[in-house]
Amino acid sequence: MYWDTEGASCTKETVKLAIKAAKDNNINYIVAASNSGYTAEMFLDCKVNIVCVTHVNGFREKGQNEMDIAVRNKLEESGVKVLTTTHVLSGAERAFSNKFGGIYPVEIMAYTLRMFGQGVKVCVEIATMALDAGLIPYGERIVAVGGSGSGADTCVIMKPAHAKDILETRIEEIVCKPR
Repeated sequence: MYWDTEGASCTKETVKLAIKAAKDNNINYIVAASNSGYTAEMFLDCKVNIVCVTHVNGFREKGQNEMDIAVRNKLEESGVKVLTTTHVLSGAERAFSNKFGGIYPVEIMAYTLRMFGQGVKVCVEIATMALDAGLIPYGERIVAVGGSGSGADTCVIMKPAHAKDILETRIEEIVCKPR
């Protein structure tokens, strides 16, 4: 499925496609990017294990997380695992490129993935982060959901690899994305 627009207007349909992809392919885990919790809440009661990956603390404002603590608590009480950690495709490397200019290998990977769309890059990143945190099992296919700014507009079926082996990551299917 290809969307004519990107962002929040695609979220509801992307979530439906993600749940369908998981069920049709006997996939037990959906990893979804959600900074406010809006997208993650749409997966409640879908009968699949959900991991919500937020922006890192300090992404918008130093020392702060974008997700309201009440929303985080609601998600966790509903069985969603919420992960907030360093972004694997930027992290400390961004400090060097911001300070000294230039581009570094992990950022090159991120820009290459963006050739398929911001959401594809986000899917690879959050799946790697969830795997490294031990929130999804190694070697299993998962559904990953990401977006382009706000909301969700991209869904892929993939086998993530740990950050130390990220080049072994395999995207098996792009379920939906913006054109």
